Amino acid sequence: MTKTMPLFLLLIFCLTPKPLIAASPHVFPESKLPEDARLGPLRSYNQSYFPFQQVASLEAWKTRAERLRRQVKVATGLWPSPTRSPLKASVFGPVDRDDYTVWRVAFESFPGHYVTGSLYRPKNKTGRLPAILTPHGHWNHGRFFQYTDQELREEIAIGAERFLAGGRYPLQARCVQLARMGCVVFHYDMEGYADSVQLVQHRNGVRPSMNTPTDWGLASPQAELHLQTPMGLQTWNSIRAVDFLRSLPDVDPQRIAVTGASGGGTQTFMLMAVDPRPAAAVPCVMVSTGMQGGCNCENAPYLRIGAGNIDLAALTAPRPMGLTAADDWTVELETKGYPDLLKIYTLYGHPERLRAVFHTEFQHNYNSVNRMFMYGCISDFLDLGFEKPILERDFVPLSQEEMTAWTADHPAPSGNQVGEPHERALLRYWMKDTQRQIAKLRKDPAAYAKIVGGGWDVILGNRWQEMGKIAWKTVREIMLGAYRGELVLLGEKAVGQQLPALVIRPAEGKGSEIKGTVLWITDTGKAGLLASDGTPRAGVRKLLDAGYTIVGVDLLYQGEFLSEGEKLTRARLNVAYPDKNKDRREPWEYFSAYTFGYNLPLFSQRVQDVMATVRALQQGPVQAKSLALVGQGREGGAIAMAARLAVGERIEKTVAVTAGFRFASVSRFDDPMFVPGAVKYDDLEGLARLVGKGLLWLDKPETAETEDAFLPWLQ
Repeated sequence: MTKTMPLFLLLIFCLTPKPLIAASPHVFPESKLPEDARLGPLRSYNQSYFPFQQVASLEAWKTRAERLRRQVKVATGLWPSPTRSPLKASVFGPVDRDDYTVWRVAFESFPGHYVTGSLYRPKNKTGRLPAILTPHGHWNHGRFFQYTDQELREEIAIGAERFLAGGRYPLQARCVQLARMGCVVFHYDMEGYADSVQLVQHRNGVRPSMNTPTDWGLASPQAELHLQTPMGLQTWNSIRAVDFLRSLPDVDPQRIAVTGASGGGTQTFMLMAVDPRPAAAVPCVMVSTGMQGGCNCENAPYLRIGAGNIDLAALTAPRPMGLTAADDWTVELETKGYPDLLKIYTLYGHPERLRAVFHTEFQHNYNSVNRMFMYGCISDFLDLGFEKPILERDFVPLSQEEMTAWTADHPAPSGNQVGEPHERALLRYWMKDTQRQIAKLRKDPAAYAKIVGGGWDVILGNRWQEMGKIAWKTVREIMLGAYRGELVLLGEKAVGQQLPALVIRPAEGKGSEIKGTVLWITDTGKAGLLASDGTPRAGVRKLLDAGYTIVGVDLLYQGEFLSEGEKLTRARLNVAYPDKNKDRREPWEYFSAYTFGYNLPLFSQRVQDVMATVRALQQGPVQAKSLALVGQGREGGAIAMAARLAVGERIEKTVAVTAGFRFASVSRFDDPMFVPGAVKYDDLEGLARLVGKGLLWLDKPETAETEDAFLPWLQ
């Protein structure tokens, strides 16, 4: 079952003193930090509130839904979609029951990687039949789950179950009843459960040996630089399970529904979000404004930034959907979330297609009460015509031996097909498949911009169109040698952003004509514009003397966001599974989606700071009509390149001095330059290709003489 994690977070925030960083004039009084909302607690899957983002009209929802659907595909590593390899399905060894049979199934979602399960088929039915795809969720042993005698008695006593077999084997019970209703039912395994034996990891972190630039496993920084996650793998398995059902001669491809509870509920609405083929869904005890999913197979970078499970479930509309709630994180669904979903269905003109029951007298479950509701939904959604209520009958349960997909004639994978060798091979195949696709896209600029540019758009959380007016407050004027400086506080009040900035204007007597404005980004913020004596450094002086206004800004966790003389070396992380016996875990022991599934990477937040500064320079007193952007350093160069991509031709010229940095070199989740997906989308080469003209990219590690290389180009 999906379980709520401990209600506390260990925030990792390590600052290493860097005494050589030059001091810069302060916007704020000494030791006072900006009043920036981003300095507060990180958003997390179980300690934050996730209300639906309201829309004013159906057209507004369709626009948002299109972007959100892309966000989900990027988050799960399915943008672009992996190549569909042959399923090579085996359907064999039927077990006969009174009015249905159960077949063993194994097929390949990726070459050599198996999805396993049980296929229930009704007897005495002809033609194309409706089909149900049902993931089991986080019940112990998954598809093989059974209650103990004591648990069964308690379930019957409280009215949650009615029969001995159905009560003891509730996962089998729903498959049996749906088969008795004339449906083909595929009950399939989550990774690491039941017959899914190839990947032993489902919740744990990765070992250091599985995190090298050429060889990695799931949950590692390298994997997530390519957006390869357990959730993405399971979502792809679900897509291929739909392929499998549609390949069967007795299945009607237009009448496939999906239902699961808990983690299986997550799999249900995630499949509906990315695949238009299923006709209806019943995700149970998972859709809520509360806890969003407590397993790494329910989380992925970028997935719930600006969204929550209500928003993701809304992507099912206008296809029919049924929901259940319980005395768990869904307990408030009736008043928080369900009304918002009903509004979306009403906008489509089909409020009757959304149904829900709120049996909050029961704990987290998919019991007979909620199953009975589901049967009614499936009957109506797929036009089965049953009179309600639809009641279960008892049945002869399958033993584990009868359920297993592995037999003497169809042996389970072994050797290099399981464990770390298989994990490495699987991710290597996935990576190479993506690389082949993107290599082809490079020949088609429009297609490249759609896929690679669309990926970076999600990574950066590009909100230029939604960005409001950026406040400009001049705090005081100062002299920097012969040059006049202005200390400014920038920020967007609606998002709680404050940015200390420094505007340096040409010296008096150097000519009255202002040729343009240069926004100069460094690894140390506005202090990077100044020499050790507090005057503009040589390269900055040259531009000032040529008639350019120079602007520096402290991006998030630069300059005035830190104590004097410090530089951020470790970004903050949410700890998924805190260990009270350890003061601090190693970076590879974290699962990054618990941070980056709910919070943009620091890199992306800094890019948004540059975007806000650009808007301020265009709106505020500077009224920059000719604006250039310079970024220098391991961080500054890449930030400038990404910011130019985000704001487009509003910046005329961009210089990116990257000193040989690549995102592929990042090996820690808490590296300030860790950006999930950056390597998948062509690293800095991808950003440069997307920016195109107007970019001067200087990539040599030797940066001492680079200013002479780019200053003439800027003027």
